[in-house]
Amino acid sequence: MGWWQVSADTLAGSRFVVSPLAETIAGLKVLERGSAAHPGERAWLAAHRPAYRARQAADPVTEQLIRAALGPTWNADFLTPPPDPGAHGAAAASFAAELACIRATPPQVARADLLVSLGSGPLPGILDRDDLPHRTAETLEWVWHETVLPYWPRRRRIIEADVVARTAQLGRGGWAAALDDMRPGMRWLGGSRLQINARNYPPRELDGARLMFVPVTPHTGWVSWEALPVGVPQGQARPPTGVRPRYAVVYPCSGTLADTGHPAVPQALGALLGPARAAVLVLLDSPKSTTQLVALTGQGLGSVGRHLRVLRDARLIQGRRAGRSVLYHRTAAGEGLLRAQE
Repeated sequence: MGWWQVSADTLAGSRFVVSPLAETIAGLKVLERGSAAHPGERAWLAAHRPAYRARQAADPVTEQLIRAALGPTWNADFLTPPPDPGAHGAAAASFAAELACIRATPPQVARADLLVSLGSGPLPGILDRDDLPHRTAETLEWVWHETVLPYWPRRRRIIEADVVARTAQLGRGGWAAALDDMRPGMRWLGGSRLQINARNYPPRELDGARLMFVPVTPHTGWVSWEALPVGVPQGQARPPTGVRPRYAVVYPCSGTLADTGHPAVPQALGALLGPARAAVLVLLDSPKSTTQLVALTGQGLGSVGRHLRVLRDARLIQGRRAGRSVLYHRTAAGEGLLRAQE
């Protein structure tokens, strides 16, 4: 199995990071595979895949490049650089900064990474060229502007809601609880070992590294790390003094957040409580925070807060603190009101 030896200091300093580039790469993966994980993703795919396929078909070099970079079992490393946890600013600025790392990849490094992602055989002759990083960046830029940016405000709310839920889970059950269901094949093994997948990859030691967990809304994920500087042996067990390589675990947001196909609000319940307030009650079939409800409903923070207050005063819901957030769920009275609509 593939696992990382994660020191206590590295784990204590780990953090969740919002990455527009990771969201874009995840979208690229969905566009390439052409299959959706839930109704919301299916609608997005139907809206954007025809234009993506037409763009790729018009450029055979880029079409084969992206297929090779996504690989059968491994992404080309230059395609998936781990985000910089110190990067801040607007989404467009963050995306541009992340994309610059891909664009600046030396051509020989990109070709070497593609050999690994392809898994076998020589590099196809059509890809033996120096503009591969530029072509990759151009494709990601198109995917960002055409298929991600129009939805980014809502997607960011969903991502932030997932972080709130993970943080609450961490507070309740520690890192083992927070990591075990983060992505398929990943679990905490104990003894400072984090299994990242079920494949037979050699272990890596993350002592002194920066470890980030990066949620994305498409149902996909991967792991990546920053290569050590030129001249530093890549196979050495520990990085040299002063070098803190970055590692990232990209994982899909929980299905209840990412799927936009929410249960319908019963008409009578909507008339009784108001459609917006009834939608909040319907969504509380499992505990959710205010931030999660904002992401799911698209309502403003103030509106959701007022609905929660009214529902709580009516004893239809109750809240309990989990770490820094409060999770709300339906009471027996709230459940009875929903059952009466069936």
